Amino acid sequence: MQYATYRLSAETNARLGEAGLRPLDVEAIGLRALEEDIDDGVDVTTMATVPVEQRGRLAFVARSGGVIAGQLVAAAIFDVVCGDDHTVEFFVDEGAHVDAGTEVMSVIAGTHQLLRAERPALNLLSHLSGIATATQRWVEAVKGTSARIRDTRKTTPGLRYLEKYAVRMGGGVNHRMSLADAALVKDNHVAAAGGVEQAFSAVRAKYPDVPVEVEVDTLEQLDEVLDAGADLVLLDNFTIDHLAEAVRRNGGRARLEASGGLSLDRAAAVASTGVDYLAVGALTHSAPVLDIGADLVVLE
Repeated sequence: MQYATYRLSAETNARLGEAGLRPLDVEAIGLRALEEDIDDGVDVTTMATVPVEQRGRLAFVARSGGVIAGQLVAAAIFDVVCGDDHTVEFFVDEGAHVDAGTEVMSVIAGTHQLLRAERPALNLLSHLSGIATATQRWVEAVKGTSARIRDTRKTTPGLRYLEKYAVRMGGGVNHRMSLADAALVKDNHVAAAGGVEQAFSAVRAKYPDVPVEVEVDTLEQLDEVLDAGADLVLLDNFTIDHLAEAVRRNGGRARLEASGGLSLDRAAAVASTGVDYLAVGALTHSAPVLDIGADLVVLE
């Protein structure tokens, strides 16, 4: 369910909801970013150099090419800082690929408010756009195959919903958002349960309606969980040859996900084996930010 928040405009609330983001979460992230930037003080530089009554236009411009994600989050931060006294304009769609030099959005408001919101907004916009850009590179690498690029739970604490949103903007698909969404039986569960088949059966018995994915390290383990009825199998650190053999043995019974040791230069080869997904933790834990600048023009 999407909950509106009084600090954000009705338009921002609606846009966030349409994008699958929760306004209260976005507002909370924005507030936290703003609080840590001011640290219970004041912006001493702006207070000393900028007339209080001055107004300006802040243009967000891509300094390098990439995929834009997070404009709505940036807009929410300006809502919090500026209230009703600002105007936001978007020049590209979320998920659009832009060239260097493209103006993606702008905000008109009091200069003090613009500079107060600038860095938190820019940090999140650049970070999310970096994830979307990295995701698109992986998606392009497996183009022509049926494989999809999927994220993991290796996300920045507190930013999972935003980072997984950015993956979607880059053309990827999301794995589970939380531990409650689906079961993923990994090596530690196998060790605790006494075997891969035992672990799978225990989850299936306790939570019969929950999708169950099982991580396997060998083809023999794959055979076990396929016979047990696994919905999805994660093939951990399999070679290309073993991935192809896993697809053959599977025969369409379960969806297969390649994970571990993946790199962009090997993505096409992995996808060509016939696996359904490539699980790429680097989308969220290692994506470099997209270089975006914020240029101020004084209006009055």
